[in-house]
Amino acid sequence: MSTPALGSPATAPPSDGSGHGAPDGAPVLQTAGLTKHFPVRGRRGAVVHAVDGVDLEIHRGEVVALVGESGSGKSTIARLLAQLMPRTSGDLRLHGQDSTVRGRRAFRSYVKRVQMIFQDPFGSLNPVHTVRYTLSRSVRIHQGRLKGDELDAAIRRVLERVHLSPTDRYIDKFPHELSGGQRQRVAIARALAADPEVLLADEPISMLDVSIRLGILNLLQDLRDRLDIAILYITHDIASARYFADRTAVMYAGRVVETGDSESVTQDPKHPYTQLLIGSAPDPDDLEARARGARGEAPSLVDPPAGCRFNPRCPFATDVCRTETPELIQVGAGRGVACWGYADRPDRPRLGDVLDAYGERAGATPGTRAPEGATPHGTTTDQEGPR
Repeated sequence: MSTPALGSPATAPPSDGSGHGAPDGAPVLQTAGLTKHFPVRGRRGAVVHAVDGVDLEIHRGEVVALVGESGSGKSTIARLLAQLMPRTSGDLRLHGQDSTVRGRRAFRSYVKRVQMIFQDPFGSLNPVHTVRYTLSRSVRIHQGRLKGDELDAAIRRVLERVHLSPTDRYIDKFPHELSGGQRQRVAIARALAADPEVLLADEPISMLDVSIRLGILNLLQDLRDRLDIAILYITHDIASARYFADRTAVMYAGRVVETGDSESVTQDPKHPYTQLLIGSAPDPDDLEARARGARGEAPSLVDPPAGCRFNPRCPFATDVCRTETPELIQVGAGRGVACWGYADRPDRPRLGDVLDAYGERAGATPGTRAPEGATPHGTTTDQEGPR
């Protein structure tokens, strides 16, 4: 049984393939089998399996969140979509047409439509240049070689878009004279100067003070609504994904393990790893249990485990989990999960009966249940699953 690609609605008409826009419901940016392997220096033939076979769709006016722990491949996907690095294999399409760039002119045309916001707002801005200079470069590249009053007016417009007003207060400041939130707004303004169709936001709030994170998310949400742009939101914080994103995909060790609308993924997680992520969220009433974290460590991506990559940490793993890689299986409208517990085969793990107990051990949200039916294969009374 197939499932919609990551980020796709339950039903969506196909792209018209014209390259000049897409009909309502068709993806702006999509990938099929997106893969990136990095060679390991000094080990002939060895590679890091950073991203393996990811299918992705991003639609206008929609926020899709990529969630997972550090090293799961989220930022690599953003850089592949921004074409800041070449992909090993897979297709990348903009409005249904192949968008592989070859040469400076093609790259400039692509980045006018697909812009990236980086994690570190201080590192992404040149410390020796003012806000005026930084934004003037982007405006002149993407809006024509404006000069004088026209250039000044265009710079002030993008500053007002990100709520940095009155603009006289910020336009001639250096990055070190701004707060972290103001620097990130300047970085967002630089991306908006291109009038893009897609924003790739790589952990845009993780390096900001907690008190101003919500303001940046609200700004991005407002831009999504006013400009009808598509946003890929990359984060390790599944709680912010629920607040900000329309749809969420969970990544583990280079693969997508669960997809669906954000409310369903966070409130009714199907994959054991998603439950572990939710159980890792801070809870002032259960700090001691949550401080123990998950049992086991993330696998090596140079030599990843056979089968499901989560199987060494999964309390439900069986032989099939250790030998065969699960594909995303549709488990509801717009919901997909890469877990053998949902496959229609006799040797699947029977998940469900002990799920509440597992959820308590993993610190999952009370009342959250995993799939129906099961015993934690591969575990014993003195060897619990994720804690």
